[in-house]
Amino acid sequence: MGESWSFLDTAESNFRPLVVIELAKGTKEETVEWFTKRIVDKKADGGAQLLIKPLVTENGVENIYLVGASHLRLLLGAETVGLVKECSDNSMRTFTYSSRKTFKHFADDNHDFLTMAECQYIIKHELENLRAKNEKIIPGYPQAKLYPGKSIVRRLLTSGILVQIFPLHDREELKKLSHNWYGRVKVGYQPLDDIRCYFGETIALYFGFLEYFTFALIPMAVIGIPYYVFAWEDYDKYVMFATFNLLWSTVILEVWKRMCAILTYRWGTLLMKRQFEEPRPGFHGVLGINPVTGREEPVYSSIKRQLRIYLVSLPFVCLCLYFSLYVMMIYFDLEQWALDYHEENESNFSSLMLYVPSIIYAVVIEIMNRIYRYAAEFLTSWENHRLESSYQNHLILKVLVFNFLNCFASLFYIAFVLFDMKLLRQSLATLLITSQILNQFAESLLPYWLQKRYNRRMKKRMCSKKTDTDLSIAEQVNMEKEMGTYLGTFDDYLELFLQFGYVSLFSCVYPLAAVFAVLNNITEIYSDALKMCRVYKRPFAEPTASIGVWQLAFETMSVISVVTNCILIGMSPEVDALFPDSKMDLVLTVALVEHLLLAIKFIMAFVIPDKPREIQMKLAKLEFESLEALKQQ
Repeated sequence: MGESWSFLDTAESNFRPLVVIELAKGTKEETVEWFTKRIVDKKADGGAQLLIKPLVTENGVENIYLVGASHLRLLLGAETVGLVKECSDNSMRTFTYSSRKTFKHFADDNHDFLTMAECQYIIKHELENLRAKNEKIIPGYPQAKLYPGKSIVRRLLTSGILVQIFPLHDREELKKLSHNWYGRVKVGYQPLDDIRCYFGETIALYFGFLEYFTFALIPMAVIGIPYYVFAWEDYDKYVMFATFNLLWSTVILEVWKRMCAILTYRWGTLLMKRQFEEPRPGFHGVLGINPVTGREEPVYSSIKRQLRIYLVSLPFVCLCLYFSLYVMMIYFDLEQWALDYHEENESNFSSLMLYVPSIIYAVVIEIMNRIYRYAAEFLTSWENHRLESSYQNHLILKVLVFNFLNCFASLFYIAFVLFDMKLLRQSLATLLITSQILNQFAESLLPYWLQKRYNRRMKKRMCSKKTDTDLSIAEQVNMEKEMGTYLGTFDDYLELFLQFGYVSLFSCVYPLAAVFAVLNNITEIYSDALKMCRVYKRPFAEPTASIGVWQLAFETMSVISVVTNCILIGMSPEVDALFPDSKMDLVLTVALVEHLLLAIKFIMAFVIPDKPREIQMKLAKLEFESLEALKQQ
C-alpha cells in the first residue's frame, strides 16, 4: 500500500464533486491557500491527497469549495478506513488494494464499486485526519493555536473559520430512492439496502429497527382490539394480556439482535474493526502527552471531570426531576378540578373537560423534554469528555432518566398510589396520542413546510439569473447549504423508546396503545423518509454494527415492564380474590412470580443466540483464516 501512494496523482480530468466545504465570509487569503494546499498535498507530505475546486458562480469565486478524489485515491482510502466488501466467493472480507481483483463487481474502470456514501465517508475520514505538523497557529489567525498532531479541520471549526462540511446529494439516485421508499403508498418492506447505499449503515439500521418494531407491535395490536371491544371495563381479563406482554417484550428484543446481525453482516459493518477514537472537537485542556499514542494533545484531569459531574450535573438533574414531579402534582390538581366540574354540571362540555388536563400535561411534558435536552447537552459538553462515545453515553443517560420520569411518573402514581385504573387508561391514551401528534408536527411537518418555502424562493432567484454549465451544481450547493443539518438518530430512537414504554408498561390497561403505536410508526416511516430526502442535508455515512446503547435502554425498559405488569396482575380483583385472608401472601406470591419471570426472561436472552448459526460459522471461518495467515507471516 505504501508504494501505491507515491504513484497517486492529485489531478483528474473527470472531477466529481462529493463533499462541500464552506468557509466563513472574509476568510483570509493566506488561510485559504494553506488549507487547500494541505488538502491536495501528497500523503507523504502530511496532506490528504484529494482534489479540490472552488465553486464558481456569476459573482465569481465564493467561500465554498468542492472536494473529490481520484478513483485510485478512493480505493486506497477504502483500505485505510477498513471497509468490508463482498468477495467473488460470497464471503465478506476487509478490502485491500492488493487483493482488489478478488472482490465481486470490481474492475479498474468500474467507478461504482464504492458507493457514493462510502466515497464521502472516506473523504470525511481523510479531512478529519489532516494534522498539524510544525505549525503553531493557523496562518492569518494567530489566536487559533495549533500543535503537532492536532486535527486541522476540528481547529478550523472551533475557531469559526470553517462553517460546515457536508456531502452532496446525488439527485438522480435520490429521485429513485424517494420513489421506491415513500413516493408511493404500498404494503411491503423498505428498501433498506438502497437506504444503506445512499445514507450509510447508521440511518439504514434505524429504519430497519423502526420497521421491525412496527411489525413486532402488530400481534399486540391484534390481541388488543378484541380486549378493547369485549373487555373494556372488565379488568380481570387483562391478566392474560399482561402475561403475553411480558413474553412479547423479551422475545422481540432478542430476535432483533439476530436481525441486526444479519443486516450488518450483509453490509460488512459487523466485521469492521473499531478504530482508535480521537478526542472530540469540543474537548479542551492543557497540552500533554497521551500515554497510549505518545502524541501531544490536550489533557484534562479526570478528577475535575468527576467533580463537575457529581457536584454540578447530578444535583441539576435531581433538581429537574423534582420540578417534573412538582408539575405532575399540579396536573393532578387540574384533574380533580375537572372531575368536580363534571360532577356539578354533567354536560357534553364537562365530559370533554375531563380530557383537557391530560392534553395540557402532555404538551407541557413535550416542552419540558425539549428544554431539558438543551440543558443536558450544555452540561455534558461542559463536563469536557475526551471521547465522543463517552459524551454520547453521559448525554443519553441524562436524557433517558429525565424523560422516563417525566413521561411515566404520573402513570406510576395513578396505578400504584391512587389505584385508579379508569384514570390510568385515560391518561395513558391522552399522553400517547398527544405526544405522537406533537412529534410528527415538530419533527417532520414543520421542517418540511419551512424547507419547501425556502426552495421555492431559491428556485425563483436562480431562474431569474443567466444559466451556464456550472449553474446546476451551484444551484444545488446553494440550496443544500441552507438546508437543516440532521443531528443523528438520537431523537428518533428516544421517541421509539418512550413508545415502547407506553406499550410494554401499561398497555394491558389500555389495549389500544399498540394499535396507535402501529399507526404512528407507519406514518413515521414515510415522514422520516421524506425528512431525510427533502428537508435535511445529506448526512455523512457512519458505519455501525448495532443500535448501540439503545439496545441496553430497551432491554432495561423490558425488565421494568416485567415488574410493572406483575404488580398490575397482583392488583387485579381476580388475583386478589385468591388471597382473601392474607395480603402478605399475595405480595410474596407476586414477588415470587416476578422473580421467576425475570429468570425466564434472562434464560431466554441467554438461549436465543445473538447471531444466527450461519453467520457465526462465517465469522469463525474468517477468524481461522486470519490466524493461519498470521502464522505464515
